[in-house]
Amino acid sequence: MVQFLLIGARKTCRGTAILACVALLLVPAWGTKIKIKRATPAAEVRPPDLLLEGGRKLTFERSFRSEQEARRKPGFWAKLVNVIAGEPDYKRMVSPYSIAVDSRRRVIITDPGAVGVHVFDFTEHKYKFLQRRYKDKNAMLQPQCVAVDGHDNIYVTDSVSGKIFVFDADGKYRRVIGSLKGGEGYFKRPTGIAVDSATQRIYVTDTLRNQIFMLDMDGQILQKIGKTGSGEGEFNFPTEVLLHDSTLAVVDAMNFRVQFLDRSGAFRAAIGKIGDSSGDMFRPKGIGVDSEGHYYVVDGLWGVVQVFDEQGQLLYYFGGRGANLGHFVLPTGLFVDRDDRVFVVDSFNQRVQVFRYFGMGKQAKGGQP
Repeated sequence: MVQFLLIGARKTCRGTAILACVALLLVPAWGTKIKIKRATPAAEVRPPDLLLEGGRKLTFERSFRSEQEARRKPGFWAKLVNVIAGEPDYKRMVSPYSIAVDSRRRVIITDPGAVGVHVFDFTEHKYKFLQRRYKDKNAMLQPQCVAVDGHDNIYVTDSVSGKIFVFDADGKYRRVIGSLKGGEGYFKRPTGIAVDSATQRIYVTDTLRNQIFMLDMDGQILQKIGKTGSGEGEFNFPTEVLLHDSTLAVVDAMNFRVQFLDRSGAFRAAIGKIGDSSGDMFRPKGIGVDSEGHYYVVDGLWGVVQVFDEQGQLLYYFGGRGANLGHFVLPTGLFVDRDDRVFVVDSFNQRVQVFRYFGMGKQAKGGQP
């Protein structure tokens, strides 16, 4: 087994501070605003590469936060118009949460604070903002997590309405899943979502029910997985979910672990436990996997991303609390694309930071479709 260098440092949280940290875990789930003074970022200094054993490394690529960064730089006449009429009112991230990257390399980010979904197309220099806040029927009230299918259709869970909204690859609203007669949603609090295009299945965590729902592509319930508890295959506030090959990885937030199941919901393994040491988890959030099968798990409290191998061994971690590049404050979502770019939603800093993992030899196709 290849052992990587452990690089980084972590502050501990003990005694009464641990009780406060547990309380913090529930804050975003109930929509309570956190009263933390935003730090003013220092000079944008690019963090150094994280050098790992075996010639591997993790490099910082960029960060972004607004529509302006996706658009082309204005030419002379556009600049002149901006001087006369003022700068355009570009959309910015408010409270970004979840992230996905589609086959066209478009970056899709839910933003409960903006009550919509950002779609950044850096290749074509385009941007879209998807919203249904003011619709009389099937309004999207709090977009939570996002996934894409094999055709780049976009699936968004809404933790307030209890529904799943589906947009096509062009961002046009197509349908809603989980809408009952009378307009209320079926799910109590849908959070994580994964789409298995190969088997035509959708997996959704219902955080308040402590279950995972397996649906067909029409939204019909095929199976309910799990129940309340701390045993194998049991959950306590499950949130994010990730499908990788035949493995379903579920962030079991209040059990402070990630559980691995097969496609039918049978337990396979688990990693993580509550604690203040490297490899422990206190506020597990987003999860992703790279081309070498390493799992990346965000810890929102510590402000780090921990990386584990398939056996659950901690390989390394990166980040730390702060506003500088390479640091995070209340990070949430994470996605690893097919080129092993690691997108981390740095929620409180209102941005996404992008890293790239260079493994052994030639880069294979990446971890998530």
